[in-house]
Amino acid sequence: MAQENVAASKWLSFVLRHDPASAGLAMDAQGWVEIAALLAATPLIASRAELEQIVADSGKQRFALSEDGAFIRANQGHSVKVDLGLAPAEPPELLFHGTALAALPAILAEGLKPGTRQHVHLSSDAETARQVGARHGRPVVLTVAAGRLQRGGHLFLLSENRVWLTDFVPPDALSQG
Repeated sequence: MAQENVAASKWLSFVLRHDPASAGLAMDAQGWVEIAALLAATPLIASRAELEQIVADSGKQRFALSEDGAFIRANQGHSVKVDLGLAPAEPPELLFHGTALAALPAILAEGLKPGTRQHVHLSSDAETARQVGARHGRPVVLTVAAGRLQRGGHLFLLSENRVWLTDFVPPDALSQG
């Protein structure tokens, strides 16, 4: 992705996940923002074609376009309340969470919490979790007993870009490695 597209992608992530009002945009209850308004709000994206290229180039598939092509939203990671319309899903027996070594003591004591986001994010594979953890420092991969949690009543959702979401993971469902 070209350098200017990285900046635009980061701007999109911020606006669509955290603060649409900062760009003068209105977001509906499902997190959709009108593409025409979004393009008018930023000099970082020159055209609809450029926006579509940013969406296509997003390695983590962070964004989705509506079926009618008029709206865009982030697939997950919101700190603002949105209803992504995801149905509960049965997770695999094990999922993974990447974090930094510095956060490990608190996580092992208190579990995984969503922090400022709506959900805890989990990966289907350890390598993706390691890459996520590496963004925050020396990475640590935690294994989550997702199947056990789901059988015990925990709700899991699977976002459009294959990130598993849940409200909380208690410490007794976590192990290192």
